[in-house]
Amino acid sequence: MDLRPLHSFCQPSSRTKRSWFRLLPDFSNGLAFSALFGAALLVILSTNSAHAEFTVCNQTLDVVNLAVGQKVDNADQTDGWWTIGANQCVNVIREELANRYIYLYATDVFGHAILNGSTEMCVDRRRFSIRGIDECWQRGHIAARFVEVDTQEQVRWTYFLTGNSP
Repeated sequence: MDLRPLHSFCQPSSRTKRSWFRLLPDFSNGLAFSALFGAALLVILSTNSAHAEFTVCNQTLDVVNLAVGQKVDNADQTDGWWTIGANQCVNVIREELANRYIYLYATDVFGHAILNGSTEMCVDRRRFSIRGIDECWQRGHIAARFVEVDTQEQVRWTYFLTGNSP
């Protein structure tokens, strides 16, 4: 009768362990690792981007604060704030776009507007969701000029915020 502990029957021999390592790619030159890492990153990004319907990418060198305006249940609504680091993207609307026009207002960290828009809508100093765009000051909000983004009736859109934005 064999008196070895039971768990030793479940463990592979050192010879079997060595053969398993032969199945792994050789990462010694770095190229195989880069290819594997790139493929994994592509899979992760492609699965996350399927959920993003309106994304804003900050291609400036500064951190920006972003507010978004759109029609919700036939009424104008503004929401904010999203903070977007330099060279980062944020999903601001997660469902398929139902509106052709989306409105954006962005400031730098000092509160100075960095988008020069023509559509006046309401914002607040802290996180907000405001229904209606009329009489901002009278209702205790701040009037801001939003940029109109024409999504051309697409269900997904990405807006690139650059130093040369309108």
